Amino acid sequence: MVQKPADMFDRDREWSMLVRFATDKQPGATLGVVSGRRRQGKSFLLESLCQEMGGFYFSAQEATDSESLSLIGDALTRYLDSAIPFTPKNWPAVIEVLLRIGRDRPVPVVIDEFPYLAQANPALPSIIQAAYTPRGSERVNSRTRLLLCGSAMSFMGRLLSGNAPLRGRASLDLPVNTLDYRLAARFWELNDPRLALLVHAVVGGTPAYRTEMIRYDAPRDLGDFDDWVVRAILSPGSPMFLEARYLLAEEPVLRDGALYHSVLSAIAEGNNSRGGIAGYVGRKSNELSHPLTVLEDAGLIAREADAFRSNRTDFRIKEPLLTFYHAMMRPFWPQLMRATATDRIWQRSKRRFAANVIGPHFEQVCRDWTLHFAQERFGGWPVQVTAGTVNDPANRTTHEVDVAVIGHADGGKPPLLAIGEVKWNETMGNSHLVRLRRIRDLISQGDRYDTSHTRLVCYSGSGFTGELLQAAQQESADLISLNHLYV
Repeated sequence: MVQKPADMFDRDREWSMLVRFATDKQPGATLGVVSGRRRQGKSFLLESLCQEMGGFYFSAQEATDSESLSLIGDALTRYLDSAIPFTPKNWPAVIEVLLRIGRDRPVPVVIDEFPYLAQANPALPSIIQAAYTPRGSERVNSRTRLLLCGSAMSFMGRLLSGNAPLRGRASLDLPVNTLDYRLAARFWELNDPRLALLVHAVVGGTPAYRTEMIRYDAPRDLGDFDDWVVRAILSPGSPMFLEARYLLAEEPVLRDGALYHSVLSAIAEGNNSRGGIAGYVGRKSNELSHPLTVLEDAGLIAREADAFRSNRTDFRIKEPLLTFYHAMMRPFWPQLMRATATDRIWQRSKRRFAANVIGPHFEQVCRDWTLHFAQERFGGWPVQVTAGTVNDPANRTTHEVDVAVIGHADGGKPPLLAIGEVKWNETMGNSHLVRLRRIRDLISQGDRYDTSHTRLVCYSGSGFTGELLQAAQQESADLISLNHLYV
């Protein structure tokens, strides 16, 4: 059993999958792919694995193909403790040596930041494919467990897809994602659910933001939150000040930075539909297919189907820091750069923070809780949790549904397990329950969902009135508070 390092927070699933892959005693070299945005702890995981198992770890750099060959040759010379320096002339020679490392035992061999190497030599995936042919002699006689790791999500997503050379060659495809909001609260050591959600709305669940970039500077309590935002995020002296801009710069496919920043700003301003984004950036809707797809492939945005309108798709930003930057920092960038009125800018923008950042973020956290942590609380296991829009022809209006919980269709119409409304800074009352009841009646008039057991749910960050508490008991409605989300 390969022990997980004591200083590694969580990542139990990722560690166990890597250990299982690396300790596989079956003959024949194997290939694995590890991906995830920067600062999630991928390198820490892989370096730790190699240290525990005596494996080989190499982190590529932005360099020419010739220099990269020289660097990995030097690294292999040190690892093999060879008296004669290894000076490879090409990558087939390198792959041959990597496979020979595993002749006597299963051993992890890691090439980190693999996209740098492939950018300098686009043939490299094909070279690895050739070495990993099913009956190749070096592969058959080796138990090297080769792991290719990268942070360029668009590149790593294509590495095993479609007609890519390595498609069908990998026996491990492991994404290392950001910590979910519950794990992030534990990692930041925040016991107050309201404070934990506020912090998560700003910096999300990227581990290195706390350890390497903010150096464990967390808000002490709710009263310290405003000061923390100013000193840790909005200050030009903080590494976090430019981090959101670097997130885009790190993706090589995002060449037209102005366009991609505009698209993200449109979404952060509440323009979630394709038409709304197009109007904001001044482009036609059909001209946005490529940039939206690129941002999605890079893991920066997600597209979600409307629960009640099959022809509508909305977009949301996946990384909270990007939302915070485009909603709160980019509009005031010249003033923030001078750092003369940072505190006043934040104080005057707190209403904007509530509307454009924390409100939408709280809605998403409620959907995440419902999908991943509510289990069968609403009468069945959810298979999809999303938002939606319901038409109200009689009143010539539409109703936004913040949480639509859809169950598994077992031969008939899929059950609509629950619909919910989310309010962050508003004490919810009986009127919210009345509104949900009206929406449920409208949905039941259609034939898309089975609404016979649809529950009504109120999610609140500020509590519920006594009237609503009483009405919820009578109607068996669900009232979900911040404490429920973090239990």
